[in-house]
Amino acid sequence: MFNTIVKYGVIAGLVVAAVMFATFLGFGDMPPMPWGMVIGYAGMLVALSAVFVGIKRHRDVDRGGVIGFWPAIGMGLAISFIAGVFYVVAWEAVLAITDMDFIASYSNAMLEQARAEGATEAALAKLAADMEALKVQYANPMFRMPMTFVEIFPVSVLVSLVSAALLRNPRFLPARR
Repeated sequence: MFNTIVKYGVIAGLVVAAVMFATFLGFGDMPPMPWGMVIGYAGMLVALSAVFVGIKRHRDVDRGGVIGFWPAIGMGLAISFIAGVFYVVAWEAVLAITDMDFIASYSNAMLEQARAEGATEAALAKLAADMEALKVQYANPMFRMPMTFVEIFPVSVLVSLVSAALLRNPRFLPARR
């Protein structure tokens, strides 16, 4: 089981890291906000399909075609954890390689969005102050890295839940003999 977790966690991690590198290096900097989110979350889902495949392989090969919900969810979360670590390392590498000031771009985008929505000057001033505080926090890797991990992990939990719920039924995509 450990080898399966590591194998599929590394596969998921490499895929999510490749999507991240392709996105940020392809755009040359930060992609437009809506496109970056769509590409990022789609890449996460593609990468996290390794959770489903890993649980299915373990069920079919190692456990004789049967796995309970809790062992499946545990395995999915373990694979997801490894993928999340790769995601964090990839993000740190993208920041270092591109010398991108992500948080400044993000702050400017949030302020522009608030202006476009007709926010009052007081609301804009409060948002600007909040963004300045976020810039200070984001400069600290001990703040930035867990924050980055939390971007992918809820998606991982959802994929693990769905995979465990489906694969606990031995009649769902049964093993071929």
